[in-house]
Amino acid sequence: MADVVKVVNNGLAIITNRMIGAGTEPKYIHWGTEATAATVTDTALGAPSAESRTLGTGTRATSTVDYDTWQVVGQLTSASVQAITEAGLFDNATTGIMFLHGTFDAINLNTDDVIEFSIKTVFADGS
Repeated sequence: MADVVKVVNNGLAIITNRMIGAGTEPKYIHWGTEATAATVTDTALGAPSAESRTLGTGTRATSTVDYDTWQVVGQLTSASVQAITEAGLFDNATTGIMFLHGTFDAINLNTDDVIEFSIKTVFADGS
């Protein structure tokens, strides 16, 4: 499967909310095992894993021009043997709104394996 990463429709609402000084920063990372490609209409992971969402650290970064990228970095620890194929970014630890959904080729994990995700959203002019 090709990697597919989408800022989902509800994620666009988070962006505009944050621009007017409202809402919460989406910095909670979760993963799952659904293989269906991410779409902009997604509101949740397809098959969330049993682990709790983890709190990441949000920062500004540079991809092309100064501070055109917002990124969240956080680690998740696997509670079981599993093959994860998706990750998402949410604005709450439990019931929050999905900002971003990504799907990818399976990453096979053993119990207690740790993955650090660096989830980047690059704001570009489209050229």
